[in-house]
Amino acid sequence: MLSSSRMEDFQALSAGYLFKVKERGRKSKVYKSYQLTGLRLAEFLEDDGHKSLYIKLAKEYPAEKLLGLAKRIADNHNIKNKGAYFMSVFFDKKDVANINNQQ
Repeated sequence: MLSSSRMEDFQALSAGYLFKVKERGRKSKVYKSYQLTGLRLAEFLEDDGHKSLYIKLAKEYPAEKLLGLAKRIADNHNIKNKGAYFMSVFFDKKDVANINNQQ
């Protein structure tokens, strides 16, 4: 059995290790250009909770079109939920058809 001082040392080390593991997990590891595009979309739209969705969109659609739309939306300060607005504009049937034709 560990003495109380050793137990405290162990707990302090464990807490430090867990903190480092959490910090390491928060850092993005980007291997493909579409991953960076998706992360930039999430940043422009202030929607970190949906990073994986934006990465998926960036994999399927041209980065220039996605980023252009996201920048226009990000510049409009009257929009409260930029991510939701982006998705509604992006998935408007007319816009998706135009994007697909320009690939």
